[in-house]
Amino acid sequence: MEITFYKYQGTGNDFVIIDNRSKFLSKTDTDLIAHLCDRKFGIGADGCMFLEEPSVAGDNFTMVYFNADGNESTMCGNGGRCLVAFAKHLGIVNDTAKFTAIDGPHDATISAGLVKLGMQNVSAITSQKDHWFLDTGSPHHVQIVNELSNFDVFTQGRSIRRGAPYFEEGTNVNFVEQVNNDSFSVRTYERGVEDETLSCGTGVTAVAIAMHKANKTAAEKININTPGGKLTISFTKTDAGYENVYLEGPAKLVFKGEITWSH
Repeated sequence: MEITFYKYQGTGNDFVIIDNRSKFLSKTDTDLIAHLCDRKFGIGADGCMFLEEPSVAGDNFTMVYFNADGNESTMCGNGGRCLVAFAKHLGIVNDTAKFTAIDGPHDATISAGLVKLGMQNVSAITSQKDHWFLDTGSPHHVQIVNELSNFDVFTQGRSIRRGAPYFEEGTNVNFVEQVNNDSFSVRTYERGVEDETLSCGTGVTAVAIAMHKANKTAAEKININTPGGKLTISFTKTDAGYENVYLEGPAKLVFKGEITWSH
């Protein structure tokens, strides 16, 4: 079987994207999806996405996201931004988009190569002595560290990812260093990838909200530096929590190709 694919990246978070509106690929074919994401034997990516026909009235498309291990997963912020750019490439959308992902409805705008993606509201944030936990479409542990550039993200992230209180379900792990009043640097260990990634959209969103909750910043527009580039998170603080949450950054087509699958 010949499969046409597109490779996209958003601040170094890279994805294999497939137009599956005809449903020619099964969402349960974990071997295929893991193969596509394999950096040695396949195309190579942090995750894979299918763009499918909308199942909700008023939507432009449906987002289906898979971790690199081949399993369907929770929301991916940079993936969502790349999928919007792909939808524009296909002519499905122009400057605005509406779609539904596993965590619910999303809206987005595209301008000058930047995709601004609406994220879910956040009301529940668990504060511990040295870290915070919240769900921004995916679960995230946020922890401030010193000398982030030299920090052992892989070892420490892997330990926290499956440790108490997360255990089997696990969590994504973000290590943070403050740069100034409204800027932070972040490195993330992602579950499903089981390694550090160059960027994580739901992760930087979690960091921005956690840092505001922790009174590390009063800004409602926060700049995040990741190893793969810069992202901006904006939100409105309300009595109920954090609303009008948006993640903004670049999303770029790297290449288009075909791969043969004969498993």
